[in-house]
Amino acid sequence: MLSLAAPVALGELGWMSMSVVDTIMVGGLGPAAIGATGVGGSLFYVFAIFGVGLLFGLDTLVSQSFGRGDREDCHRSLGQALWIALLLVPIIMSVVRSVPFFFPVWGVNPGVSREAIPFLLTLSWSTLPLLLYGATRRYLQGVGHVRPVMFTLISANLINWFANWLLIYGHWGFPRLGVVGSALSTCLARLYMAGLIAVYLIRIEHAAGFRIKTIFRRPEIARIVQLLKLGLPAASQIILEIGAFSVASVLASRMSAVALAAHQVAISCASVSYMVPLGISSAAAVGVGQAIGAGQFARARRAGYIALIIACVFAVCAASLFIVLPLPILRIYTADREVQRVGIILLALAALFQLADGTQTVLTGALRGAGKTKSVVLANLVGYYLVGLPLGWQLGFRRGFGIVGLWEGLTFALIGIAAALLWEWNRESRRLGTAAG
Repeated sequence: MLSLAAPVALGELGWMSMSVVDTIMVGGLGPAAIGATGVGGSLFYVFAIFGVGLLFGLDTLVSQSFGRGDREDCHRSLGQALWIALLLVPIIMSVVRSVPFFFPVWGVNPGVSREAIPFLLTLSWSTLPLLLYGATRRYLQGVGHVRPVMFTLISANLINWFANWLLIYGHWGFPRLGVVGSALSTCLARLYMAGLIAVYLIRIEHAAGFRIKTIFRRPEIARIVQLLKLGLPAASQIILEIGAFSVASVLASRMSAVALAAHQVAISCASVSYMVPLGISSAAAVGVGQAIGAGQFARARRAGYIALIIACVFAVCAASLFIVLPLPILRIYTADREVQRVGIILLALAALFQLADGTQTVLTGALRGAGKTKSVVLANLVGYYLVGLPLGWQLGFRRGFGIVGLWEGLTFALIGIAAALLWEWNRESRRLGTAAG
């Protein structure tokens, strides 16, 4: 499990680091710029990651086919996933580019809105390479090749950082583009990611004795429907979770620029720590799926619980850092003392929900590997939208706790979701154990 999880977790950290680097690099432009990249980035990811989530059916189909030794079926799934990605691009871009029309309705801070709109419109051009990369990386993970994912994301961060340095502040004669430069840098980095992961795919398939052209085939409606049936619950779970935090960002944008900046910085820190359980979650999906494909149900059960233990150990370490070293962490992002003051409180809440967040993330992957995703969607729907966000609204706006009250509601939701998924995995893993007997 560690051999699968470690490279993927490092890769996920590389993925999240792009957003972190963007936030850090625009920090010198002031709180409004930090808030703008937060709001714009969050809203883009709601729709783009939904598209990526629709490809998560590859985790189940590819890993189980690979466990059976059927590489041809793995190719078939990837080929149809690429068709899904191409069909999704114009839909997602159209929706994303219409979002700024709702900023006045949502009451987004005018200063933040002026910066967020061009950032979001520019970022939308990264949709195609993002989805092509997403499909290819899930295939490579499913067949056990995780190191290319790690290297691609880490090296893409270097490109993103350098392009940020050139384009945000106008170094080496380049125009000073501000937050738009940050979005453009991300687009360039994602184009690089899609190209490099494709090169890895070609090399790996050739080394295994397969021709790459077997992946590219005409659309097969039955396989596309099968992928979407598996991917839709996973995508729904993702959009419910990311959507909840995006709604929180929109609600935070109705507060002061300081509150929004502190929210964005704390979200960025929590997102970095979230990437490790997310990587372990992908490893859990592959481990459980391959074991089920091979008919080794007891091994599938063990894989899920081992992944959970690893994630919980990491969560305790991350929580300790947020409690012991909040100010040094915040100083990486901003020198604004007011933002730091609020950020310390939010990082303490982030520390509180680390264990719950790690638990629900990894168990989501384990259940996806087993092909059981509907319960995950229900848990997120109830936890965030019927409990967490209404409670956060009540505490933040009605009771006057501001951004802290909003975060308290999200923390309560995460704890409830983790408890529900732990119960569900325990029930499903017992069923797997019974099948093994």
